[in-house]
Amino acid sequence: MKKAVTLRKRKKDTHKGDYGHLFILAGSVGMSGAACLSAEAALRSGCGLATLGIPKSLNAIVERKLTEVITKPLAETKQKTLSEKALPVVIALLKNKNAVAIGPGLTQHKQVKKLILNLLGKLKIPTVLDADALNIVADKLSILKKAKAPLILTPHPGEMSKLIKVKTKNIQNNRKKVASEFAKKHNVTIVLKGHNTVIANAKGKVHINKTGNPGMATAGSGDVLTGIIGSFLAQGMSPFKAAKIGTYIHGLAGDLAAKEIGEISLVAGDILKKVPQAIKKIFLYSH
Repeated sequence: MKKAVTLRKRKKDTHKGDYGHLFILAGSVGMSGAACLSAEAALRSGCGLATLGIPKSLNAIVERKLTEVITKPLAETKQKTLSEKALPVVIALLKNKNAVAIGPGLTQHKQVKKLILNLLGKLKIPTVLDADALNIVADKLSILKKAKAPLILTPHPGEMSKLIKVKTKNIQNNRKKVASEFAKKHNVTIVLKGHNTVIANAKGKVHINKTGNPGMATAGSGDVLTGIIGSFLAQGMSPFKAAKIGTYIHGLAGDLAAKEIGEISLVAGDILKKVPQAIKKIFLYSH
């Protein structure tokens, strides 16, 4: 970013509710790490509260991993993925939330698909869709235009290929055009991840992110980004601004980590650890 971003200074008389509450729907057996990375990244990015909805049998594990995150055990299938029976509870949990992040580690179990598609039709607060949530909506793109909630989609090129039924090679050769056209057609904000991540919205705004490095091509990196963007949505940023700043911070955190330990050994947890330092570097606090 050419200019530093101004973040409102926190008042002395303030409380956690002033900085937004993000609800994250994520996780399955073997993929609890994805959920945890997103939730911790959200808090590290400044939202006052983060609640993580997970399959009930994973709750004890996740509570050991996370100290500051609220966990909500939800109905699950025999395969320990979220069940469609969780829908009424999720809707009730969303009543006092400011934004939602959906997808990390969910799987594409048929009941997960039913849960996500039914939920998207009822959401009214800003929402980030990533990972399995993207693969689920790929077969029913019409739901994007029907959604009442502002949506941010964060696909990597492979997920984008599933969304638009075009070969990854063709997407990579036309990244800006592909992202912009999809955003306009489906009335969403798109974060097309990769080298020079493209952020585009339905109004025609396009931004190319310049932070980040090849070491960030590692499991869990996208889960951290989802939490960061979701956090900024919960704090009241517009979808385009949340996506633009979130992507920048994510890349900068990765650059700081790579400078310290190198690209080859970089893992998602290293990016997460550098998020506070990245935020400190780019935000100027107004007085």
